[in-house]
Amino acid sequence: MAALPETVRQAWEDRDGPVVLATISPEGVPNIIYAGCVGAFGDDRLVVADNYFDKTRKNLRHGGKGALLFRNGDGKAYQIKGTLEYHTDGEIFDEMKRWNPPEHPGHAAAALRVEEAYSGAEKLL
Repeated sequence: MAALPETVRQAWEDRDGPVVLATISPEGVPNIIYAGCVGAFGDDRLVVADNYFDKTRKNLRHGGKGALLFRNGDGKAYQIKGTLEYHTDGEIFDEMKRWNPPEHPGHAAAALRVEEAYSGAEKLL
């Protein structure tokens, strides 16, 4: 289990705008979405609330790898790659329900387990 480097953790806390979540279908077809309801779980997972997923939900239920892209307040981009998890109950789901706005359904929590981290072309993890 890899932990986010402190510089990435700080950038995550200072992120600006929505994140981009990339998933892959069982047939290998990529899908990307913007997501605004996001958080972290521990020091090794970034979480996106499944409020209105469709193709993304199908891909997440398949499992596999994914990536998340975000920018900090200074406009510097960070990309996190890893294994995707889909939680409809349990600790990660409960934590997502705490920060997800009540006007959104929060069907599940999509958690990206951190394996690699980049800032531009620089590999940080």
